[in-house]
Amino acid sequence: MENTLGLEIIEVVEQAAIASSRWMGKGEKNTADQVAVEAMRERMNKIHMRGRIVIGEGERDDAPMLYIGEEVGICARPDAKDFCNPEELVEIDIAVDPCEGTNLVAYGQNGSMAVLAISEKGGLFAAPDFYMKKLAAPAPAKNHVDINKSATENLKILSECLNRSVEELVVVVMDRPRHKELIQEIRSCGARVRLISDGDVSAAISCAFEGTNIHALMGIGAAPEGVISAAAMRCLGGHFQGQLIYDPEIVKTGLIGESKESNLARLKEMGINDPDKTYNAEELACGETVLFAACGITPGTLMEGVRFFHGGARTQSLVISSQSKTARFVDTVHMFGEPQRLQLK
Repeated sequence: MENTLGLEIIEVVEQAAIASSRWMGKGEKNTADQVAVEAMRERMNKIHMRGRIVIGEGERDDAPMLYIGEEVGICARPDAKDFCNPEELVEIDIAVDPCEGTNLVAYGQNGSMAVLAISEKGGLFAAPDFYMKKLAAPAPAKNHVDINKSATENLKILSECLNRSVEELVVVVMDRPRHKELIQEIRSCGARVRLISDGDVSAAISCAFEGTNIHALMGIGAAPEGVISAAAMRCLGGHFQGQLIYDPEIVKTGLIGESKESNLARLKEMGINDPDKTYNAEELACGETVLFAACGITPGTLMEGVRFFHGGARTQSLVISSQSKTARFVDTVHMFGEPQRLQLK
């Protein structure tokens, strides 16, 4: 899978990032998202594969582009038999977020990126459009910290695993009313909190890399992005756990479904019979082979954002593979037409 799709999925996220970045700072978050979706979809439909969107922009009636269940790729075309040998067909599941952090792009803030994760058919958890309690941590803390423990307990464990004092730890938390008590608890332990407005995929992945000065992600965010984070963390060997949140009273900022009861019914219809189950990265991204790709739209902890120059643009991407056990940072100069110069810095 990596040999077949590795370079092409980088180009998918690059094209989405370039399209979205043209709307950076213009206050148009929906447009920034829409053009990223269109660019991602167009590039995926040029790949020799048959892909199925398992995490996308929504159901068919709500989002006409990259909807859940949509098939993409050359081999998904009606005339696919003219191009694709069934014996050589690559069938994959795809999780996408063409513009992770639309508000960040709209207001010119750091941390937005175009992301996707792929695995063979059935290899990614088809998360409902609910929320998810998340815990991400570096590899030395894997299977030591636990989402069912308190923040106080996990900070103590993390301190021991990383050989750092609690005061040296930095925890990323989304700036939401639901996290008021969590933030107070983290601070009371002596650890430092980095509040973010959006974009917790980047925060989760940053935990896996030393030098980012991010040691944990805690709190509740969107469930689909949790699966994408889990795919990356599985490849990197980091710790990730997620637990679906279906009670609107816990989230406090709105939730699909009118009530806790209706949300539980929806989960049951999806075959999720244990709504309180704690999932680890290997369960959320269970495929034999998992690939993750991201491209910075605005500057972030891991990657630079898109930088335009006369006649071109420069992007920085990250592609992570469970197959080759690699994390590649890819620096690309894109030439539009006949550029007058190629800018490296």
